[in-house]
Amino acid sequence: MKLGQKTLFIVLLFAGLVLLNYLASQIPVRGDATADHIYTLSGGTKALLAKVDEPITIDFYFSESASGLRIEVKNYADRVREMLRQYVRASHGKIAINLIDPAPDTPQEEKATAAGIEAQRAQTGAEPFYLGLVATQADQQKAIPALTPDREQFLEYDLSELIYNVQQLDKKKLGLITSLPLNGTPGNPMMGQQDQPGQYVVTEWQDTFDIVPVEATATDLPPKLDALAIVHPENLTPKLQYAIDQFLLSGKPVFIAVDPASQFFKSQGGQMAMMQGPQPNVSSDLPVLLGGWGIAFNPQKIIGDNAAATQLQNPTDGSVARYPTWLSLDQDSFNPQALATAQLSTMLFVEPGSLSLKAGTALTWTPLVQTSPTAGELDSAALQFAQPDDLARQLTPSGKKTIAALVSGKFHTAFPGGMPKDEPAPDADKKTPAPAPVPAAPGLLESAGNSTLIVVADTDWLLDDYSIRKFNVLGTAGAEPLNDNLSFAANALDFLAGSQDLISIRGKGSSVRPFTVVAAMETKAAAQYQEKLTGLEAQLTAVQAKITDLEGKKSEGNHLVASPDAAKAIEEFQQQAAKLRAERRGIRLALRQDIDALEHRLLALNLFATPLLVCLFGVWFYRARKQSR
Repeated sequence: MKLGQKTLFIVLLFAGLVLLNYLASQIPVRGDATADHIYTLSGGTKALLAKVDEPITIDFYFSESASGLRIEVKNYADRVREMLRQYVRASHGKIAINLIDPAPDTPQEEKATAAGIEAQRAQTGAEPFYLGLVATQADQQKAIPALTPDREQFLEYDLSELIYNVQQLDKKKLGLITSLPLNGTPGNPMMGQQDQPGQYVVTEWQDTFDIVPVEATATDLPPKLDALAIVHPENLTPKLQYAIDQFLLSGKPVFIAVDPASQFFKSQGGQMAMMQGPQPNVSSDLPVLLGGWGIAFNPQKIIGDNAAATQLQNPTDGSVARYPTWLSLDQDSFNPQALATAQLSTMLFVEPGSLSLKAGTALTWTPLVQTSPTAGELDSAALQFAQPDDLARQLTPSGKKTIAALVSGKFHTAFPGGMPKDEPAPDADKKTPAPAPVPAAPGLLESAGNSTLIVVADTDWLLDDYSIRKFNVLGTAGAEPLNDNLSFAANALDFLAGSQDLISIRGKGSSVRPFTVVAAMETKAAAQYQEKLTGLEAQLTAVQAKITDLEGKKSEGNHLVASPDAAKAIEEFQQQAAKLRAERRGIRLALRQDIDALEHRLLALNLFATPLLVCLFGVWFYRARKQSR
């Protein structure tokens, strides 16, 4: 082959490779070989994208040129970019992406800041960078101010929620049924009482919802509610309970918080006793609804857990004791796969109850908040006079207890006989015939589609006393969170208020995969050598203590007061310590030898596999060409 032909051949081969790569990128078929299919869009996302009417533009801000970026941030930015491309392909032209690098002191940085994108820092002293999204549809704009790798498993949900929210023009309506003063209480000027402000949880909910109060005496729910929150329900009319049942079965989400022992009403009971008034109900329950839906809750039982007991000060004598029924829960208690609890750190529940699903109920039960296995149940009546130490002794561990749960699926009605009939008035004239009842429209006997409910067996966690610390600086009132109670309240309602397409999206795994083979090798090596290493460490500590003891016997002139035998003993101990340290190094090297050998094999494979394959292909190509001639 002549030189010109060879050159032409190489040029055509290169052009063919470029063309092949381009054609492959245009093929709408993609393969996802990741363990959790993290690059595959879920059915909920595809259904949501199919409902996009007007085009949406997504501005992806990432400071790619910033110095000092950690590799995990760069990898996560690539992950977000690839996920966005999946959205573009699935939207069939309804979504477009702009990739923007907001370099310092540029119009792009000003645009990012104006859109609400927050500057992040990889480390102290490093250059700030931007990693966020802004979605625009017509004149509506929504943003994710900061994308972080620690929320990678919910990346698809966050992107889909952004697309869903940018299409919502008005706030959703949240019906609120409660016997607690969440909205505040009006004062009585005649008695010198001032208006009491509402709880901060309502402020959190008002960021997303227009709240519509519903009285317990109502017989129906207001029209056009998007979600319903029921907190410490008391004396709800049968017809209102039926309306709640039908609301859930219609596919609208419901949040319910009941309580076996409300601290608020306990304190109210003390005040009423002083005024010789009737005692309020300390516990709350919805036995007809919860029982009819297949959820078990006993308002006479309180959960205690010595592993999560909270230290409290006794107001009478100032002593501090651990209260096993005041549960200070940490990350181990929260479901890391659930959107409402994945990023919570701490929560406080005060004398909560326990929830479970009745046997034979075909619903999906997802625990959100659970105790440790050392938890047990106590009768609520036993708490009235018992001391904390007595409660701790009375607890019999009976396994994990569920305090909050997400329940989804096809619910069956709690009113199989239909709408409850009106009760006749006690003073009604029996001689006057009652008007003929108007036949009610037939109700739903089971969920029309998929229904979603979050139920919590405590209500005190929603109150300011157990969730925030209020302060006043120079006449300006403020508050700071004591825990993640309010975050859970906001997360739960935000999750429920999303469309059914959003609710169906589940958290996925991370693109960062652990080296399970290496972890198994480390575990095996540790089991093999740990006992010997522990004994060696004990010997070395004992020898070092003897050397320190002998060297510490010094006179006032800082000269060692010891016989030649003592000096010889010190020297021998030092030699023994050196020998033990060398032996310890040998054991630690043995712990790593298999892992290092695996690392070397992988390194060699990465270095030589590709050249070897190229050489083999060249030999095969040469022989095939030679035979053809």
